[in-house]
Amino acid sequence: MEKVKVGIIGVGYLGTQHARILSYLEEAELKAVADINFRKALEIGNRHGVQYYQNYQDMIDDIDAAVVATPTVEHYAISMDLLQRGKSVLVEKPITATVEEGERLIEAAAQKGLILQVGHLERFNPAVEAVENLITDPKFIEVQRLGAFSARSLDIDVVLDLMIHDLDIILALIKDEVVGIKSSGIHVLSEKVDIANARLEFKSGCVATLTASRVHQGKVRKLRIFEPTSYYSIDYIDQEVKVFPLHGRQTDIKTLKIQKEEPLKKELKNFLDSVRTGKISKVTGEEGLRALRLAYGVLKEAEI
Repeated sequence: MEKVKVGIIGVGYLGTQHARILSYLEEAELKAVADINFRKALEIGNRHGVQYYQNYQDMIDDIDAAVVATPTVEHYAISMDLLQRGKSVLVEKPITATVEEGERLIEAAAQKGLILQVGHLERFNPAVEAVENLITDPKFIEVQRLGAFSARSLDIDVVLDLMIHDLDIILALIKDEVVGIKSSGIHVLSEKVDIANARLEFKSGCVATLTASRVHQGKVRKLRIFEPTSYYSIDYIDQEVKVFPLHGRQTDIKTLKIQKEEPLKKELKNFLDSVRTGKISKVTGEEGLRALRLAYGVLKEAEI
């Protein structure tokens, strides 16, 4: 198997996790890491025995593809530079800071015939994958994504930081047009929105309510989907799915058999396979942009 030579740009928390996994995947050859914080680049580079740089451009000639795990405002400039120089890109979510930037990245990738994948990690969660082909007639969806306060990702609102994961999943599962949005949000510990709630109405009549908070005491990642005859309860953290019959007995409750696996590993393997074969990745630039558009729709309706 010919290995894909990969570089990582930005080795904060997420970039460090990418490096950990890429260092042992047989499909990849981790060539280098880069970070404007040179001490961090040195630390992660030495940890995995690869080159380390402060300027990511110093690695471009040595790689086939790159993971962009920098702050969101830097996604566009770095990803565009990589694409224009013939490198496929896995860019962390959200795809870019603005819709227009996302559109330009997608156009550039198409013109160059390169892979542009967006790091919507939860799409690779085995619990989410387990229900993809089971959901047929959703009527109501409820999502809770709550976490403790962290200094990470404070350059963006909680809608773009956390809720966008679930917006992406809902769009992938429902495959329907959003015709109405109601939302609200508040600042708590940062200058950005830290808690947000949204209600989405779909053309089919399905309704989804989402709550995202980064100032919660514990960590909650729950998705509930109601259909006319069944109710699915998905726990992202435990990678567990329970199916409750709405007109049956308690003994009819099923727990789906799921092979647990690290979503980030599955995401990276998907990216590497797409780069090697040229086939469309699971979370395309177009899908990342669709989630970003909806996220901005939520922020706009909240009048924040």
